[in-house]
Amino acid sequence: MQIVISDVGTGKAYKVEGKDAEANALFVGKRIGDVVDADIIGLEGYALEITGGSDRQGMPMRKDVAGTARKRILITNPPGYRPREQGKRRRKSVRGNEISMDILQINVIIKDYGKKPLDELLVKAEGG
Repeated sequence: MQIVISDVGTGKAYKVEGKDAEANALFVGKRIGDVVDADIIGLEGYALEITGGSDRQGMPMRKDVAGTARKRILITNPPGYRPREQGKRRRKSVRGNEISMDILQINVIIKDYGKKPLDELLVKAEGG
């Protein structure tokens, strides 16, 4: 699972590879809007809010669709569809709001900051 961490304060985004089973288990079963503790992925003191994600085929997650399955829904706005004209609707496939093992990428934002800056923690984690 890839975790894309967006820092709203600096405007930067970081990609962290959740390789071990503990990091993946932190997110499985959570929903969009939940806040999780990021100690397991090496970010001590940080709290992350889940804002979305996509599955292995690129289908986006939507907050208003319940469950983990892929569903075809009639939508008029993002994520999943960006109409060129106002009022256009289209039936598109999207994922539900719960994270399962089929999700490849998870998008999160930082809610609570830790003592150390994020740049410092991620450079240590990557070994460079």
